[in-house]
Amino acid sequence: MIPAAVRARAEQTLRRFTTATGVAADAGQLLAGRAALLGWASRGRVSAGGATRLLAAADGWWALTLSRPDDLEAVPALIEADCTEPWAGVAAWAAGRRAVEVVARARLLDLPAAVLGETVAAAPVIRRVGAAGPGGSLRGALVVDLTSLWAGPLCGQLLARAGATVVKVESPSRPDGTRNGPAAFFDWMNSGKLSCALDFDRDHAMLARLLAAADVVLEGSRPAALARRGLGPLDVADRPGRVWLQITAHGADCGYVGFGDDAAVAGGLVDRDGGGDPVFCGDAIADPLTGIEAAAAVADSLARGGGELITLALAEVAAEYTALPAICSTAQPAVSPPRVTAPGPVLGADNARIAELLARAGAPC
Repeated sequence: MIPAAVRARAEQTLRRFTTATGVAADAGQLLAGRAALLGWASRGRVSAGGATRLLAAADGWWALTLSRPDDLEAVPALIEADCTEPWAGVAAWAAGRRAVEVVARARLLDLPAAVLGETVAAAPVIRRVGAAGPGGSLRGALVVDLTSLWAGPLCGQLLARAGATVVKVESPSRPDGTRNGPAAFFDWMNSGKLSCALDFDRDHAMLARLLAAADVVLEGSRPAALARRGLGPLDVADRPGRVWLQITAHGADCGYVGFGDDAAVAGGLVDRDGGGDPVFCGDAIADPLTGIEAAAAVADSLARGGGELITLALAEVAAEYTALPAICSTAQPAVSPPRVTAPGPVLGADNARIAELLARAGAPC
């Protein structure tokens, strides 16, 4: 169940975006559409997707995500013991330790973990990094989408619906992880985008040209990943009015990895069971909330003339929604699965077309 206040705030943010762009979108479907599409339901202290769990520590609650093969392989190092059942081993290990201690150790191993309610609410950080333009709309804008999974791709999907040309850039060696999951979800997030497959090291020059030509850049990796390649927002040739949006788990100055469910726990965005203990709220709720907030932030920035770097953190967005005053719940209509009318792009299918677009635009080398 998604709290009424959360849904109302998401509807308000989405309305700001749709009013500016003319896009038709339903907040309830964006928030709960993946669960409806895949037939997932609330599972208490196990996330809807099954990869994240709320666990008890000696002094409170924390969340851990084990979604990647490396995460599961790191469990013996985390608990300093071999185990045949990772979740049982982690639960027993954490029960006698403080939540901050178990999360600190998990983060040393690059595991997505969070203490319940550790993050303070914060608005997006907006910095001027380039010259402003005359202000404009998304129609006809070139958006370079470097994100993966849910929050960033949802933002890119909304921008595409608003008339932008969205180029989804992926490394052939590390494509968007949702390509390996249910096709329906990948298609929902990415249909209507062009696909560009680039190795971020070997194809450095091509990526630099693409970023320099972009009106909007969506970045979802840790900020240092592009900066160390000389492809960060302060490195790429300036384009007046360009909006560069970074989506992180815990903030631009924090390198901790995180996903929608554990980031929501960090922000305190949980429901409560009959005994008052925390259970998951919705499906990876920090992801779609951040995607909606990101799309509205891009549209607002373009209207101001752009030239800005905007940073949103999943956990901080969740904390913003946690801080909302409660409102009386009303019966919420059942969410129907989103209608997906076209498949997402084949990896690298549009490389030649994108090169032609850059050539005609005279994108700088």
